[in-house]
Amino acid sequence: MFQGGRRRQGGEQTVVPEAEFESYYGRPVLKPPVWEWKIAAYLFCGGLAAGSSVVAAGADLTGRAALRRSARLGSLGGLLASLYFLVTDLGRPARFHHMLRVLKPTSPMSVGTWILSAYGPGAGAAAVAELVPRRWRRTWPARLLQRLARPAGLGAAATAPGVASYTAVLLSHTAVPAWNEVRDELPFVFAGSAAASGGGLGMVAAPVAEAGGARGFAAAGAATELLASRIMEHRLGLVGEVYRTGHVARLRRASEVLTAAGLVGTLTVARRGRAGAAASGLALLAGSALQRFGVFEAGVESTKDPRYVVIPQRG
Repeated sequence: MFQGGRRRQGGEQTVVPEAEFESYYGRPVLKPPVWEWKIAAYLFCGGLAAGSSVVAAGADLTGRAALRRSARLGSLGGLLASLYFLVTDLGRPARFHHMLRVLKPTSPMSVGTWILSAYGPGAGAAAVAELVPRRWRRTWPARLLQRLARPAGLGAAATAPGVASYTAVLLSHTAVPAWNEVRDELPFVFAGSAAASGGGLGMVAAPVAEAGGARGFAAAGAATELLASRIMEHRLGLVGEVYRTGHVARLRRASEVLTAAGLVGTLTVARRGRAGAAASGLALLAGSALQRFGVFEAGVESTKDPRYVVIPQRG
């Protein structure tokens, strides 16, 4: 009898020992992503900007000035923060500019760069219109900006779904197992997360009387995020271990708890008073951020074990 062999179905002993998925000198098959935590922050801030733009457009069309102002400013703040994290992680700001030299429909990075370029001016113009001092509002530049604010904001809202989801496509088109294996579900997770955070910010910043649209948007986003996240983990094979163990599991568990709590609060106490609305909104924002960090860390961890690369290919 050979020691270390494995049994086939039926009890027959083979002479081939169980394979151990190791690489030379114990090195991983794939190199871990060179991206730092700033990319996870970029993912969250970009989603927040996109979700806030949709909330701002809805508030503008329904005459909710306070919600419109807070959401427009939130979209600009999220956009600027996301660009900061992206550019500083790339190391050289010129790299972003170089991506605009050509449009490659087969490249998620190229398409994403153009989506951001189309989204940014509209979101920025709409937000700047909210910052014009009262004493300047009768000048012709201010009046022109006010007239452009609505179409600019609506244009930003139209491109917001692309901003919210293109990063999921970007991650899932890499060789990283924990990202590539969730390519069908991750865009829905990120889009739901963006809606939850955008609506959550509106609940925090706007009066309760004006935040009805933000509450509805946040609730729909949070429910989508929770459902898509569960489906994603259920459909994962071996690489699902990364999402269910260690530091990644703690991040995702905290995200799920906070998002669920924010959803319940949005449907119950958020409409009754400012404290409940703010607490629910903050829970949704925190849950959305932890969702992005959890997915990012799962990708990094999945490159460290050769099994997650070799076994799916053998199947």
